Amino acid sequence: MKEKGKGFFGEFKEFIARGNVMDMAVGVIIGGAFGKISTSLVNDIIMPLISLLTGGIDFTAWKWVLKAAVGDAPEVAVNFGLFLATILDFIIIAFAVFCMIKAINAMHRKKPEPPAEPAPEPEPSNEEKLLAEIRDLLKK
Repeated sequence: MKEKGKGFFGEFKEFIARGNVMDMAVGVIIGGAFGKISTSLVNDIIMPLISLLTGGIDFTAWKWVLKAAVGDAPEVAVNFGLFLATILDFIIIAFAVFCMIKAINAMHRKKPEPPAEPAPEPEPSNEEKLLAEIRDLLKK
């Protein structure tokens, strides 16, 4: 519900000022950078190895040509090699996110134990009770 005295921009400013929004922004920026690393891993390391295993064929060049290039008209093709590379890229990112969330969940499970309650004072012995009664009687 809208609070009295706050307009649309006031609510937006309050939303942006929250700490979790800033954390999310940092996560998006780091995620974008990690996406570039993952894409480079797929394109520059994994795909050449797969190409080597397939007899030197450039995996990303695998495609079904629907219409060959004629003059200035470009080729029309289904680039399934690039699609497979993108799927592999996604799997690597998904695995990294899974590992990160698993680690975060493990840290949340390891909550510090609350401090042990101090042991209650032992009950006074019968002698101490009797001496306390004598003391109280002498005070009277």
